[in-house]
Amino acid sequence: MTKASAGPGILAAVSTIVFVHAHPDDEGTLTAGSMIRAAEEGHRVVVVFATHGEHGEAAVDLAAGETVAQRRMKEAANAAEVAGIERVHWLGYADSGMAGWTQNNDPDAFLQADLDQAAGRLAAVLDHEQADVLVGYDWHGNYGHPDHVRVHQVVRRAAELAAKRPRLFEATMNRDLMRRNFELAKSAGIEGAEDFDPDAPMTDGNPLGTPEAELNLQVDVTGQLAKRRTMMACHVSQVTDVGGMLAMPVEAFEAMFSREHYIEVGSTDPMRLGWLV
Repeated sequence: MTKASAGPGILAAVSTIVFVHAHPDDEGTLTAGSMIRAAEEGHRVVVVFATHGEHGEAAVDLAAGETVAQRRMKEAANAAEVAGIERVHWLGYADSGMAGWTQNNDPDAFLQADLDQAAGRLAAVLDHEQADVLVGYDWHGNYGHPDHVRVHQVVRRAAELAAKRPRLFEATMNRDLMRRNFELAKSAGIEGAEDFDPDAPMTDGNPLGTPEAELNLQVDVTGQLAKRRTMMACHVSQVTDVGGMLAMPVEAFEAMFSREHYIEVGSTDPMRLGWLV
């Protein structure tokens, strides 16, 4: 942790915060607000992607010879520039695809990666960046995607292997808040709200995210909503997921993305409104 000027005669602590995500666009939908806020406050923000997301949607305007992975890497770089992210790292594994896809068995897939090897790659990044704070995913990656679950496992192990043990958080979604928001949306007659149930089983048979009672930290990122939209829009190739979120009514977008939620590993404190550093 270093010091930087926060005004005349004032020194403020500057932390290096490393966010780990499975695929390009995951950072936009899950932790974009915190990343933008951290950069705006003068902290060093680093993002690590486990895969290039090559099994995501293919852009309709791919150039001759351009791959999905190459396009998504460009989109990630553009999003990082918008957010003020200082550096982007790639662990270099292949996208495992959704649960049950044949790509799960690809020997180069992140799902098949040796845990200590993958964690070692990440720990090397943490040591190089001198990470003060490390952010991964909850135990089931929010909804059971194989690469998201593997991020959880690899981040936990990398935190143990790093020479400097960072403070460890796990990004998740507040299941109870989502339930309340969707009930309000249904009551207001917002189109499509009745089609979503946060308590329904997801890919792994578990409901989305984490119950509020198991969360430790709620972060206010209301002030980052406009920049978040711009950041998410950088992932223009992901029409279904990101495009669908950007098409939400303004009020629904604000309700979904004005707060981000975390588990602080090792903490037994109830959820508080606070910050990562």
